[in-house]
Amino acid sequence: MAKMGWMQRENKRQKLEQKYAWIRRSFKKEISKVTSLGEKWKIHVKLQSPPRNSAPIRLHRRCFLTGRSRANYRDFGLSGHMLLEMFHSGLLPGATRSSW
Repeated sequence: MAKMGWMQRENKRQKLEQKYAWIRRSFKKEISKVTSLGEKWKIHVKLQSPPRNSAPIRLHRRCFLTGRSRANYRDFGLSGHMLLEMFHSGLLPGATRSSW
């Protein structure tokens, strides 16, 4: 199980990202419309004004059962460890263990 502080930090980042998403989108549209390099630079400075944690690149995928940030499978939303446990216990239909 991941530490609660890490999971709370990730939830805070998700909320901030949703809050500032429209601001980022509007600034990016303005940058694409403007042709002058000086104007683009001014808009780029404005684009850096929202908090850093509101940037979507700072978000991590986490396992929804354990909160583990590594070895996540997008299709299942689970970490590899939990996925393997579910395979072994037969909780995922259609999944078979491989042995040779």
